Amino acid sequence: MRTVSNFPIGAAMRFLPFSDDPELQRLQKHHFDSYTAGNDMKMYNIMPKEGVFDFSVTDAILEYTQENDQRLFGHNLIWHSSTPPWVKEKARENPDWLSSFMKSYISTYVGRYRSFVHGWDVVNEGLRTKGSGYREDSIWYEVLGSRYIEQAFFYAHEADPQAVLFYNDFNIERDLEKFNFMIDMVEDFIERGVPISGIGFQMHIRMDTPNGVIASTLQRAAATGLQIHLSEVDIIFNRHDDTRGGGLQIRTSLTPEMEKAQAQKYYDLAMIYRSVVPSDQQYGITLWGFNDRDTWIRPFFGIQDWPTIYDERLQPKPAFFGLLNGLR
Repeated sequence: MRTVSNFPIGAAMRFLPFSDDPELQRLQKHHFDSYTAGNDMKMYNIMPKEGVFDFSVTDAILEYTQENDQRLFGHNLIWHSSTPPWVKEKARENPDWLSSFMKSYISTYVGRYRSFVHGWDVVNEGLRTKGSGYREDSIWYEVLGSRYIEQAFFYAHEADPQAVLFYNDFNIERDLEKFNFMIDMVEDFIERGVPISGIGFQMHIRMDTPNGVIASTLQRAAATGLQIHLSEVDIIFNRHDDTRGGGLQIRTSLTPEMEKAQAQKYYDLAMIYRSVVPSDQQYGITLWGFNDRDTWIRPFFGIQDWPTIYDERLQPKPAFFGLLNGLR
């Protein structure tokens, strides 16, 4: 797959058990030239306790990507859901501490991998789940207000001026209120010189997400001139409310007709990206896991689904060939 695309094709992996699965490694090396860590590079793993950084897994990932000539993408620096409990507790006890901690954390982390990590999701999911507005159930917003987002970009840019810096979020391809709020925020950043380089569309989409809406939002985002990353792609048949355990099981088995339709949807998504995002702004397409055996959808939402391009036996589905043809 990597050989037919004009831009990087990535997969998000959990290094364990990935590093102990030869077949998964073979497929990843063959098809992908960009690596995103599923959870390994998030704050609760990088700094599980105060004053203690654990870079062991990230160092191993870096070694793997360098050995296999792959781009390493950093996911992520600041995210409410990956903030360790000890950070939240200390921030509420001493609000003035949180800003200095964020600067120190980003400076140390990004600085360690300066020139090795190509790009970062600097802030992930800083907006409300639905509609316009900032995510208020975040310790970062609660203590620092909305300015924490731009501050994080300044700290990351200072630590690595060459890194490509993204704001990353979900549902912005179809929730137009959320999308418009995000675009207003990004354009304000650009106007005021906040060092943002790109917009990450997670692109956890459903089969019934309208192609026209996806094309429109991607085209509008590309009009900012920033890099556009489809950063966490999978395509589900069922539904959910974006909360843990909030899945709605509509389809209970995968039929050949469903597989054919999913292949078309993967094809359409690749074609939309190629057609509406200028080539010099195409940061790439990253799949959030590439096989149904390891998909996050099933355990998180509590539903059976088949959202990826490989099945549970690590065999390519029609979706694989749909994406491949779309990339061609």
